[in-house]
Amino acid sequence: MRLKVTFLLLLLILPLALANLRVGFYSSSCPKAESVVQTAVRRRFARDKSITAALLRMHFHDCFVRGCDASILIDSTSEMSSEKDAAPNLTVRGYELIDEAKEALEATCPSRVSCADIIALATRDAVFLSGGPFYGVPTGRRDGPVSDPDQVDLPGPTMSVSQAFQRFRAKNMTIDDMVTLLGAHTVGVAHCSFFLDRIITLDPTMDLGLLNNLNGICGAASGSNPDPTAFLDQGTPFTVDNQFFKQIGLRRGVMQIDQELATDQLSRRIVSDYAANAALFRMRFAQAMVKLGNTQVLQGTAGEIRKNCRVFNPRRGF
Repeated sequence: MRLKVTFLLLLLILPLALANLRVGFYSSSCPKAESVVQTAVRRRFARDKSITAALLRMHFHDCFVRGCDASILIDSTSEMSSEKDAAPNLTVRGYELIDEAKEALEATCPSRVSCADIIALATRDAVFLSGGPFYGVPTGRRDGPVSDPDQVDLPGPTMSVSQAFQRFRAKNMTIDDMVTLLGAHTVGVAHCSFFLDRIITLDPTMDLGLLNNLNGICGAASGSNPDPTAFLDQGTPFTVDNQFFKQIGLRRGVMQIDQELATDQLSRRIVSDYAANAALFRMRFAQAMVKLGNTQVLQGTAGEIRKNCRVFNPRRGF
């Protein structure tokens, strides 16, 4: 039965592949590419289930700045700052997993698999290991030649639904896509600094029990842990499912943008549909992740295939 469901998902998702990206892009040039990435993800997931949230965040932050080109992976140097230095990216993690997969791929088929594709594949594998859908990832992305912290302009946790949607619409995303992708908050945490204002003002849109719980977490801040974290999904924080939508329907959204999804006229119907239909969310989440992964990609001879995901390849002639 699961095979049939997976096959159906693939049929529904494949038409979303754009331009030259395609599922199985490396079938000839690096046949084991996807299995190599999957092995690295499985190894990490076995000891750290929070890696799913980390990869989802990395993938989103990468794709929303200059497209899905692995620009977020570039390390800063004394001469150049990179996207990693931008405030929204200071808590992004999971880079060492991408390094591990890239090192294994370079040993198997050097200069074939892009870092951008590794991010997309690793995210898919982690989602599946966390109980989410397995979906075909169109590959063939190239790595970008620019990583500029000044270009990092991401939707923030205190934005209204309409404000956030303006950012998503600029990336050719619909309101359905936005609500679905924010459903990635079914896993992961948020630092108290992202929602402390809601606690201080005794936000009436927040469930009192949750408010008291969060107040206790954030009130325990210390010198060694100045900005504690809380689960965004208070029900099943390590499982990719529709519990997030059920939680925000009960006023148990941790961040403002999450809670407003359940009440804003632009998004509340979608939230209600996902809360009532887990299968619908699984299908749409897979489709939205594929669409996200196709954002402003570099293909063909554009960009490069990095040897090391953290640094640009040396320029020819230098």
